Amino acid sequence: MTQLIGCHKIATNRLHQSVDEEHPMITTTDYRTSVRVNASADVVFDAVTTVDALAAWWSPVTGSGKAGGDLRFPMVDDQPPLLIHVDETSRPTTVRWTVVECTFMEDWVGTRPTFMITPLDGDACELTFEHLGLNDELECKDMCSRSWNHFVRTSLRELAEGGPGAPNRSPRDLARRAAEERA
Repeated sequence: MTQLIGCHKIATNRLHQSVDEEHPMITTTDYRTSVRVNASADVVFDAVTTVDALAAWWSPVTGSGKAGGDLRFPMVDDQPPLLIHVDETSRPTTVRWTVVECTFMEDWVGTRPTFMITPLDGDACELTFEHLGLNDELECKDMCSRSWNHFVRTSLRELAEGGPGAPNRSPRDLARRAAEERA
């Protein structure tokens, strides 16, 4: 209990300290996007918890998308797979992951991708994806944000709506990357 009170005092003191020009307060923003999906919340939930659907919109994967499971995504040739632990799956509204291993993007270790699904009228929902820890302090924020925009706002949405996904290294994904390099 004493340790918690001590941490609270330190945090409160830091919060109340005045900010001067020599020591500006740094504010970072985690990546976040929302998209309306013309599919039920259950369909979107399945798209982010089943290996077949994950492979169809993001990347080939093995493992289990259930709470307590681990997912392994071989994202980069000649690198160990991205290892994600599934922290929570609450049908049909919430899926929370933690990145456990990522040799090709070490800044991702400890970050927490989160899918929040809100049922809407009819057979639609709003998907809010937040990658907690993917913020302005990370060198990869811009590139990763563009990729998440593609995978969540386009690939996942299209797959959930009954179309084809555009996963990692698919012709559409490679075309998107080439266009970004030219821009």
